[in-house]
Amino acid sequence: MMIEQLKHVLSEMNMSNTPGQFSLLYFASAATYTRKSSEALPAPMTLGDLYQHLETSYPGIQEKILTSCLFTINLDYVDADEEAMKSTLIKEGDEVAIIPPVSSG
Repeated sequence: MMIEQLKHVLSEMNMSNTPGQFSLLYFASAATYTRKSSEALPAPMTLGDLYQHLETSYPGIQEKILTSCLFTINLDYVDADEEAMKSTLIKEGDEVAIIPPVSSG
């Protein structure tokens, strides 16, 4: 269900990237913390570089938000383990989403 919601949000936003950039989407607590729903960042960038960029731009985000979040790149979930941080490359035109835990009830 989460992927379907994400697809809907992406189509609603209809984000167009500037050449040399990728789209970063913030959801729930990540959006609240950054006070943004999205932004464009320079590509290419590794997942580890993205984490560093976010911590520099939003001090404390790694500990308070990112440690419990999932990441998607072009709607595919990405592991945020040590190897992926170094090897996962975010390319021009990609759409990256930060998805905090979702509770259901």
